[in-house]
Amino acid sequence: MRSRNNSNDAQVRQHLADEAARVIINGGIRDYGVAKRKALERLRLPRGTPLPRNQDIEEALIAHQRLFGGDESVLLLKRLRKVARDAMHALHEFRPKLVGAVLSGVVDNHSVVTLHLFANSVEEVAWALMERRIDHRNSEHLLRMSTGEATRIPGFSFIVGDMPIELLVFSGRSCRHMPIDSLDGHVMARASLAKVCSLGDQQDAAASL
Repeated sequence: MRSRNNSNDAQVRQHLADEAARVIINGGIRDYGVAKRKALERLRLPRGTPLPRNQDIEEALIAHQRLFGGDESVLLLKRLRKVARDAMHALHEFRPKLVGAVLSGVVDNHSVVTLHLFANSVEEVAWALMERRIDHRNSEHLLRMSTGEATRIPGFSFIVGDMPIELLVFSGRSCRHMPIDSLDGHVMARASLAKVCSLGDQQDAAASL
């Protein structure tokens, strides 16, 4: 009986993950918790229903992209990664690292290029943006770090063409610890400029096959 119940729970979680992925794609929602709640409502399932992991939703997004994304999805990822490379070149003195959807490749029309920068102070980055005449806004992000603490990381946001870019500036004590990915609870994946250029080369090679 327990085996049958486990199998049913797994099917429900998968169904919810697929529906949450559709909520994210169609609604532009970036909060996986909100997507899960909306999926519960859409499927008319009661509270207490076993929910999928964030990683399950990420896998459902990848599967959806492979099935329905087509050339448009491939071209969007290529554009976003080019914008990321250009921004990383421009801000090379701050050792930029690419994170998030543009690194993982699970992108849609609402995706943001997110870079982690490292500086002695956030003011250094602000001055660099002003020197480059980049019109930007201040931002702040609450991240859980590898120490278990929640830390507020300052940053900046701006638009290049029609592509949004988010910079998170790690300085002082925050440089010494790694942020945790809310998707799987592991240390957040980061990619250097060399790695991002390599990903672009791999994408071009795959497109030529």
